Amino acid sequence: MADHFHYPHDILDLLVETIPRLVKGKKDVILFFEGAGVDEADLRDARATLAKASQSINKFDIAREVLTRLNRRQDSGLAARREIIKRVTQFESFETCWENERLKAKGLVATIREAVNAKDAFTRMKNERDSEREQVQARHRDEQLQATKRRTDIDDIKSRLFALFAMDDRPKERGKLLEGVLNDLFKTYGIQVKENFVRTPLEGSTVLEQIDGVIDFGGGIHLVEMKWLKDPVGVQDLAPHLVRVMGRADASGIFISSSGFTQPAITQCAEFLNQKTMLLCSLEEIVMLLQRQGDLVDLWKRKSQAAILSKQPFLKILN
Repeated sequence: MADHFHYPHDILDLLVETIPRLVKGKKDVILFFEGAGVDEADLRDARATLAKASQSINKFDIAREVLTRLNRRQDSGLAARREIIKRVTQFESFETCWENERLKAKGLVATIREAVNAKDAFTRMKNERDSEREQVQARHRDEQLQATKRRTDIDDIKSRLFALFAMDDRPKERGKLLEGVLNDLFKTYGIQVKENFVRTPLEGSTVLEQIDGVIDFGGGIHLVEMKWLKDPVGVQDLAPHLVRVMGRADASGIFISSSGFTQPAITQCAEFLNQKTMLLCSLEEIVMLLQRQGDLVDLWKRKSQAAILSKQPFLKILN
């Protein structure tokens, strides 16, 4: 059936069989359609035929002609089509029918009610499925947009990080820029970040403590220290950060180094694991992560598991 036929074939045939039985005369059929809001243009030919040659047309012919014309209309016929269905399904005064047609009319009205209810239920289910599909598609589009944005952000972070390797003559500036790059990296992977801050006494401006950053990861707070040094980080470089972590009851620590760690520093951290969790990470691992477009969250999980379960603070992850 063509798209512009809005009554399905079975409903159309049922209406053709039912409406003429709800009234007694041919003119009453036209009055029924007129009362339902059918456009005069759809009634004109039936009226003309009834006026000129009433014997050449019966009630069922009138119903089929008017309903077929109405069914060809687009949105302009929607209100009338709905009103006809409403009037038929709510019809209760069967005294207007011929006596020998009443039982037949009642049965047809009941059949239309069942068919309409079934189709309404099907329509509701279809609408629910369509709505669910649209929601899934919207989520998929949103995920794609987020993935695209993440890739763009990671490419930008990678470019900024690689640019730091050419700043050997500006170590202080490079160290500051490194903090910003890594903090942005954490944010890109959905890790909550509090960027570098200082702790001062309640009164006065003396700096008591400076921390490069704090991240909320795996339900815990991690104090982050980042160092870009010429030589591997040793015990003396690591000690202040261990003190900072130790001074906070529920905090863990992360230390990121551009030049790796000495074995004594790693051993010191392993002993520290008896009291606090400390993760060591090389800048090389971050570079390799960006190169392969890996998952930073997964990297921290693997390192955390190695530290807690295997007492291994420096699990080097390059792939």
